[in-house]
Amino acid sequence: MKRHATAVWNGSGKEGHGTVTTQSGVLKDNQYSFNSRFAEGIGTNPEELVAAAHAGCFAMKLSFVLGAAGFTPDSLEATATINLDPAQGAITASHIVLKAKVPGISKEKFDECSADAKANCPISKLLNAEITLDAELL
Repeated sequence: MKRHATAVWNGSGKEGHGTVTTQSGVLKDNQYSFNSRFAEGIGTNPEELVAAAHAGCFAMKLSFVLGAAGFTPDSLEATATINLDPAQGAITASHIVLKAKVPGISKEKFDECSADAKANCPISKLLNAEITLDAELL
């Protein structure tokens, strides 16, 4: 399985601007720039897109892990926060906050399944960064 996205950049790093388009068309010529990445400008940025990918990947992986353990979640709300260290030129961490409703599961089993998903979702495996998780069973 392969997926793709295209970025087009015009101009210098600081004054230029770009667009991002995904294969599915969910993003189509969405703008990004120095200001949207390093300040509060209008548009998206790579770190925001990585955060979205990590949150979505983790939630789906956790749903599969829970299903294999005999549980069906009512809801899994995952928020990923990506830390970019400009001095290192690297993403150094991704922190996931999870709020979950999973009928009939014990806290111990929930924690075990959450840890499995954190370690084994494909985006976690991709990131060369510290990955932390705060998981709350509602």
